[in-house]
Parts: sequence; C-alpha cells; structure tokens
Amino acid sequence: MSVSLKDKVAVVIGGSGGIGAETAKLFAEAGAKVVVGYRTSAEKAGDLLKKLPGDKHLAAHVDVMDTPSIEAFRDRVVSEFGRVDILVNAAGTTTPVTHGDLDGLTDAIIDEVFASNFRGVFASIRAFAPAMKQTGDAVIINVSSIAAFKGFGSSVAYCGAKAALDSMTHTLALALGPEIRVLSVSPGMVATGFVPGRTPEQIEKAGAATPLKKVTEADDVAQAIFASVAYLTHSTGTRIIVDAGRGL
Repeated sequence: MSVSLKDKVAVVIGGSGGIGAETAKLFAEAGAKVVVGYRTSAEKAGDLLKKLPGDKHLAAHVDVMDTPSIEAFRDRVVSEFGRVDILVNAAGTTTPVTHGDLDGLTDAIIDEVFASNFRGVFASIRAFAPAMKQTGDAVIINVSSIAAFKGFGSSVAYCGAKAALDSMTHTLALALGPEIRVLSVSPGMVATGFVPGRTPEQIEKAGAATPLKKVTEADDVAQAIFASVAYLTHSTGTRIIVDAGRGL
C-alpha cells in the first residue's frame, strides 16, 4: 500500500547531500512539498530541485552550526508554506582521526563534530518544533550512525556525537509526544563521499564483509527514512538500523 504525502511539507536539512537528496526525491514522489536545506552546495541543491516531481518545492541556505541561520531558515519556510510536517536532520560533518591517535583528535575537531552532528540538530528541532506541534502528527528523523553504539567510526568524537544524538532522539520523543514522533535512522558505511579519504574500494570491501554481502547506498537509507515517516506510525524514540548487518 502506497502512502500519499500530499499537502505535507517536508524539510530536509542537508538535502543536497547523498542521503538527503535521495530522501527529498522520495518525499516529492509521494506528493510532499519539499524544502532542501543546504549550507555550501547551492548549485547541487538547485539541480536537485529541478529534478523533483511536483512543484512548489524550495531550496534555501541554512548553516546548522549557526543558530541565527537556522532561525532565518525556519522563518522563511514557515512564511512560505505555513506548516512543517516532516523534519529530516541529514546534515553533519566529520574529520577522520584514528581512534588511538589521541593527540590527533584536537579540540577544534571535537567542537566542529559536536556542533554539526549534535548541537545543530538540537537547534534545528528547537526552531521547528512549535510549527510542527501545530500539525498534531509530525515526524522528526535524525540521521545517526551505528558508530553511536558500535565503537567504530571516523573518529572518537564522531562516535560520541552520534551517541549523544541517539540520546537526544530518545529524550525528545518523550518530551515532544504525542504531536511529534522522533526517530534515529542509523546507517553503517554508506556509498557516498561523506567521509573524506574513504575510497570506493574500502566501501566495497566493507559491504562484502557484512552478513548480507551488500553495500549500503544512499537510497537504502532514504527508503528507511521514508518508511519511518509513512509506515512506522507507532514508533518513536528508537533507532532504525540500515547497515546490511555490519554492526552485528
């Protein structure tokens, strides 16, 4: 059974990236009006907008590490659409640092990773929650990672930030219900350019080593995000793992 998102407004922060872009496409195909939030990739966001089915979509700048930017983005979205039903927090950055390289994980890297993967997500939810509560049936999806609970990832800081993000998901599901559901979607290694220096060969090798012998693509994660919004209507405060069994 297909689910229609007609008349819904879906905001995808980090919408020009691999997972965000695929998610935006699925929402648009289901009839939603989609807002693609981007920080630096204006051209990519504009190109994506042209490919989305339907009309009245929007691409707008937002820097998740700057709260005034988030609030200005929120004001523009609410002014233009009058409502927000879905918020996907897919933005984030990382800097790979070997876990044993304690000196290499500098304060600056830690601060950036937590600002983009935790503080920026919270600030985005804080900004959009009042408008979302008004719909009475809204959904927030935080794109997390199995790094949050498996102890491997691009850095110790990244693992910690994603663990904090999962904790936020749990806590805000309690605080924002019943009007808003909050879920984490947690990929393993995804075939995107998210992690600097990660090669296609490394991704293929990791996929071959999973129980399902599959590489996780951006669309696989987007499908889980869509399912969380459209079908898992009695789920909140938990994580949906999309990793071909890599975390087992």
